[in-house]
Amino acid sequence: MNLKPETYQRIDEVITHYPVKRSATLPLLHLIQEDVGHISEEAITWIAQKLELQPINVLEVVTFYPMFRRAPIGRRHIKVCRTLSCALSGGYKTCDTFEKEFCTHRGEISPDGEVTVEFVECLASCGTAPVVMIDEILHEKVDVTKAKQLSAQIKAEAAARK
Repeated sequence: MNLKPETYQRIDEVITHYPVKRSATLPLLHLIQEDVGHISEEAITWIAQKLELQPINVLEVVTFYPMFRRAPIGRRHIKVCRTLSCALSGGYKTCDTFEKEFCTHRGEISPDGEVTVEFVECLASCGTAPVVMIDEILHEKVDVTKAKQLSAQIKAEAAARK
């Protein structure tokens, strides 16, 4: 596995917290996804070896939890809540706006590699719907106008990096 040295350190440290190595499967998956952005077949095999499991035991966990990604995503991850409160408050229009702004479709990487837009289940802020999480930051009451503002901000940040 090609991980950052600090990720290897954290993995070795996390495993010591569990009396049964198998119990470290979820934390290791989170650490690897945080480092490389998704869970590859190589990662599944590597974790299985590290925890003395069969790869199928790790794959079961990866496919059970929707927060684990099996494919790479764009540099920025836009997650639009689609549950009832957000759907009734315009969440679908918000998602459509992000797709149009970045010329992409849900679950795909934008042509410039900058973003992936996805629908997700509840982001636990129903009172301020529709809500969007961009990377790890929650944005509330994201209507079409605010989605365009956030898109412009992401584009400006991307341009500044170039």
